[in-house]
Amino acid sequence: MARTISVVIIDDMDGSPDAETLTFGLNGVTYEIDLSEANRAKLSAAFAPFIAAGRRSSRGGRRRAGRPGAERVDRAAVRAWAREAGLAVSERGRISADIMRQYEAAH
Repeated sequence: MARTISVVIIDDMDGSPDAETLTFGLNGVTYEIDLSEANRAKLSAAFAPFIAAGRRSSRGGRRRAGRPGAERVDRAAVRAWAREAGLAVSERGRISADIMRQYEAAH
């Protein structure tokens, strides 16, 4: 038995068919919405003055999870400081968040 499966994207605002997905961002949050041609035109018209006055920014690379600036810390210096402070720290691998917090507080 053969089947044909159709995916119909409908407008998130009014339920009309033949919608397309648009992506936009505001305040660091990215949104997606499915809009018909008429509602895409309304959204474009609403954004037009802000786009004209704004400037384009690049997304840059994907950000790594974790604390901002963590990759700039000299891990060898953290380990040396921890040993001098009498804290147990491994020679290699991950440094615990608790030790990192203590190091940052001390420096």
